[in-house]
Parts: sequence; C-alpha cells; structure tokens
Amino acid sequence: MENFPSLRFAAMSSVSQSRPQRVLIASGHPLFGQGLRSLLEARRRSIEVIGVVSNLEEAMQALEKHSPDLVVVDYDDQRLNREEFLARFLEGERKLRVVLLSLSDPQNALVYDRRRLAAAQIDDWLEEWTVAVPPEMPGKPVAPAAETQPDRRKSMKHLIVASILVLLVTALLLFGMSQVRLLPEAASLQARPIDRMFNLEFTVIAFLFSLIVVFMVYSIVVFRRKKGDLSDARHIEGNYRLEVVWTAIPLATVLAFAYLGSQALADTTRVDPKAMEVNVIGSQWSWRFEYPELGITTNELRLPVNTQALLRLSSTDVIHSFWVPEFRVKQDALPGGKEFIRNLRITPTQLGEYKVRCAELCGLSHYAMEAPVIVMTAADFQAWAAEAVGLSADPVERGRKWYTTYGCNACHSLDGTPGVGPTWKGVYGREEQLSDGSTVIVDDAYIIESIRNPGAKLVQGFQNLMPAAIGADLTDQQLQDLIEFMKTLK
Repeated sequence: MENFPSLRFAAMSSVSQSRPQRVLIASGHPLFGQGLRSLLEARRRSIEVIGVVSNLEEAMQALEKHSPDLVVVDYDDQRLNREEFLARFLEGERKLRVVLLSLSDPQNALVYDRRRLAAAQIDDWLEEWTVAVPPEMPGKPVAPAAETQPDRRKSMKHLIVASILVLLVTALLLFGMSQVRLLPEAASLQARPIDRMFNLEFTVIAFLFSLIVVFMVYSIVVFRRKKGDLSDARHIEGNYRLEVVWTAIPLATVLAFAYLGSQALADTTRVDPKAMEVNVIGSQWSWRFEYPELGITTNELRLPVNTQALLRLSSTDVIHSFWVPEFRVKQDALPGGKEFIRNLRITPTQLGEYKVRCAELCGLSHYAMEAPVIVMTAADFQAWAAEAVGLSADPVERGRKWYTTYGCNACHSLDGTPGVGPTWKGVYGREEQLSDGSTVIVDDAYIIESIRNPGAKLVQGFQNLMPAAIGADLTDQQLQDLIEFMKTLK
C-alpha cells in the first residue's frame, strides 16, 4: 500500500485533452459517493462522472461499458474488497488509474481528510490531469464519450416536437369540449361577459394541462433509461433565467385575469337608469315578486325582453339565493330588513320560460323552492300587467290568488297530500289535535291566529316552520279571502 501515493502522479499527464475525463466512483456510502461526485462536477466541467457503484460487479459492468479513465475507491468502505479491486483494475490487460481515497486512515493510501477534502484541494489535485483517448481494447469497442453540454440542435428538435404536440393536444381538447354543452343557453346581457371569461379560462387551462402532460409523457417515452445503462443523468443545479420566466409568466397571467374579471364584473353590474324595479322576497320555500310601480304581487317573475330589471332581493326567514342558470348571475337574499336588501340587475335577451332556483341550502324543502320566470315581448308584458292589476270580485278567487302569491302552496296541499304543514283539503270545520294534547275546531278565529302567530297552537305532528312575516304582510281582507277559499276545499 505504500506505493499508492505515487498514483497521484500517475494520474497526471501533459498529454493534451481531447475529450472529457471519465471518472467512476466506487463507494457504498451515499455521502462519500454523491458528495465527491457533486464536488467534481461543480468544480471541473472537463470531468464526467459516469456513475457511482457500490460493489465489484457493478464496477466491472461500468468498466466494460464506459471505459473510465480514473476509478476513485472509498478505502474506508469495508464492504468493498480492495485487494480484488487492485487485482482487477491494476493488473488487467489495460491498467487503469486508481485512487484509493480515505477520510480516516492516512497511513495506507492517498489521503485527503475532511479538513482538506475541499473544492480547492480537488482543484489542485486535478489541475494538470489530462489524458489522451485510450486505444481500443482488442475485441472491445470503446464507448463514445458523453457530452458535457447538451447538443443544442438535438435539444431544439425535442423542444419543437414537444411544442407541436402541446398545441395539437390543446386543439383536440378544445374541439372535444366544444361538442359538449357545458353551460345552458345564455339568455341575458349579463351572461355574455361571463361566458367570455369562462371560455378564455377554459382555453388557458386546456393549454396548461397539455403543457404538463405532454412534456411529462414525452420525457418518459423518449428519455427513458435504456436497459443496462448504469450512468446517471447530467446534474443541473439551477437556471436563473428559467426561474424568472416561470415566475413572471404565471404572475402576468393572474394579473391579466384579474383585469379581465374586473371588466366582466363592471359589465354585469352596469346601471340602466330606466330599469324596471321588482322586489323579490324569498320565504321557506317559495318566491314572491312585487312590482311596486304597477301595484302587482305574484308568484311568477315576468320580465319584458331587452329591458333591464333591478331585482331588490330580501328574505323573510333564512338566507336564500336567487339563481336563473340561463341568466348566469346569482345573488343572495338576506333576512334582516331594508338595510340587508341586495340588488341584482338582469337584462333578458331571449324570449321563453325559465326557472328561478334557490342556490342556498335553506331547509327541508329547499329542493322545491322554484318559481317560473317568463320573458315576454314589451307588448305582451303590458297586456299581462293590465290584466293582473284587476282583482276578481269573488273572494274565493282572490283567496286562490293569495294562496299561490304568498307561497302557501309550498307547505299546504289542496288534495290531502301531507306536506310541511297540514293539508287544506277539508280543513275548515275539522277538529284538530294539538301538540299539547288538546283539540281545537278549525274556524275563522283559529285560522287567523295560526297565520298571525304560527307557533301559538301547533297541530300534532308538525313543526313551527311558517315564517311570521307572511302573517304580517297579509291584510285582514286577504285573510278573509283565504278563509273563504278554504271553505270550498271539501
């Protein structure tokens, strides 16, 4: 072992360098092997570490495949047979340059201890080391030297092919999704900017999806490790230009979408001073629509086409949410009085019938909280308004109107079907058992008391779910009309 220090000088030559120096590291300790590898590659671009092996068999395979110029052996690794390494590497047909490197035993090998195994020491050690291309071994072709820098033309070819695939996959995704109806018909002026934003965002998402998936699959297929290849990939420590680009582009994209989103929001909330005002009142589980300028109250929303409607939304009980999918816009209806009224502007552009749905979970019959929305021509709307203003002289007909207008139909059936509240069929004059065990005859006084104060006398088997605000909104005449209507339901 006393001759090993001379190997340092054997590893140096004045022959001019014609290709990168191939180094093989033999160590079972990751800290030693990978640490030395990183140190060599970081400090010497003329050096190519072809791999780190942990046993003799792996080393022999790498020797035959890559013909290294230098083998660095971890002298401290007891799992390695150092004598076998010497016999195979130094006494074979083609002697190789070998360095036995120890971090703990300076007596028996070429030594660089922890304090001296630094980048500068490695530079000094390898400063004059250059080798010529080794002669071809008999019957053994010499493996071509690996490039220390990527072939730019080859890399550009891969980049162009992958980019074309990204664009192709993006186009296929957009074409495929265009054949599927993702959104319902756009039936309002406010739907247009929302749909534009949706389509733009979907296009960007399709491109980003293609960019990630295509490059990932392309890398897996084209750059997969070949069978028997024990070499490691080239180590890349950083690329500031690339990092700046992949930070700046997402930032610019987010800012662009923020600007476009603010423009779309401004378009959907643009004020028309001639807008028609409609009060929209949500109650469990019905909608009521009041036209203060016309003096009309109804349970269906009728709007003239191409005329902006200012919907003033409120609730008598819990939070509801006004949503017509074809109009795209949505707004919550909040309880609490005038200070909590929320405005929503809609300009319908398509004639037809739609449905307003409650988009906020609001209780037992949330699923059934719907109301018709009818978009009419201006002439038809005027004709409907003129007809709706007039009230029938028959109290039964008026009671039938209040039954639907104030949402009584949401909880009380007319055919005997049980609902959230007792059915109105045959209710007048019937004896009902109350939740406290007593009984009561359903007459005018009981009906009025139950509407004005719903929790006063509950029928057994039912909960107090009726909004008290409904009783406060009904006039005495309207209550009497409802009673007359109930009397007819035998």
